[in-house]
Amino acid sequence: MAIDIRRVRGAFEWFVAGIERARGLRPTPPDRPPLLRAPAIWAAVLCLLGVARGGSAQAQLASEQVEQPPTHADLPYGPDERQTLDFWSAAGDRPRPLVVIIHGGGWINGDKRLKRPPLAPFLESGISVAAINYRLAPSHPLPAPVHDAARAIQFLRWKGETLGIDPDRIGLIGTSAGACTSMWLLLHDDLADPTAADPVLRASTRVRAAAVSVGQTSIDPDVIESWLGLAVLDHPMIFSAVGKPSMAEVRADADRHRAIYEEFSPINHVDGDDPPLFMACSAEMDLPALSSGHGIHHPLHGVKLKERSDAVGHECHLLVPGWSESKRYADGTVFLLDKLLSLE
Repeated sequence: MAIDIRRVRGAFEWFVAGIERARGLRPTPPDRPPLLRAPAIWAAVLCLLGVARGGSAQAQLASEQVEQPPTHADLPYGPDERQTLDFWSAAGDRPRPLVVIIHGGGWINGDKRLKRPPLAPFLESGISVAAINYRLAPSHPLPAPVHDAARAIQFLRWKGETLGIDPDRIGLIGTSAGACTSMWLLLHDDLADPTAADPVLRASTRVRAAAVSVGQTSIDPDVIESWLGLAVLDHPMIFSAVGKPSMAEVRADADRHRAIYEEFSPINHVDGDDPPLFMACSAEMDLPALSSGHGIHHPLHGVKLKERSDAVGHECHLLVPGWSESKRYADGTVFLLDKLLSLE
């Protein structure tokens, strides 16, 4: 039976859950998805799980996934072959706002061409879009994956006049590890180095807002074990982030890695002056975490950051179906459109 893809409304979390269920890394999802929507992507998950059957449904899926080709494809922002981005220029004569998409994959896999939200809501609203690749762990452990994303922001600012970018209106979208990176960039102090020989590194890394889904607000093993139990530490994101093949090797040299884990945990950088954040999480509140995949995307990550944000007066919106909702924004797209198009 053919499926009307346009009526399928999914979310970044459900995409991640679908992929991880197929890999045996994640338990059965909740009945209600968060509201950061990605219809074509959820259709791909349905197809993966055997819901979309038959040639007609597959043909319809293929047609739904056709999107505008990038204005600039595989634009290098650094010397490594992974340091590239795709750029879609929104129509307009004046500098346009920009949304930068940072893919997930635990910092160990993924690609800018996959797991993207629909671009049309942004492009049709006069907001340009970039999707980036970055170096991957464990061969390139932290800080490489996160600092690559920071450099991509700096590069886009440096090329802003040529690309028609408004440097004061840059927002981020990220899922899973891409969400962790997005939150880190949003909350961290500016990495701009005005004395750098490389002109790209002189540009600011600060952004105006971020909308993320199922992200990690801490990667510190001690912290997340205390939140979620031991299972979360089996996820390769945690030990690969520091270039190790197992958690046992991390524990054997814990003091050496402690500073990296603390530095790249977004929750450690929240203050009241940070730009606004929208987080969407699943409703899988079971504790302790049921598996490593459940733990790495557990909604408690969002709850903990929301508590910290509220304590310091930082604007933070949290969607956890059945637990928490935003009074102002239905989903991350609406949030970003408001923040990037606002005259404030």
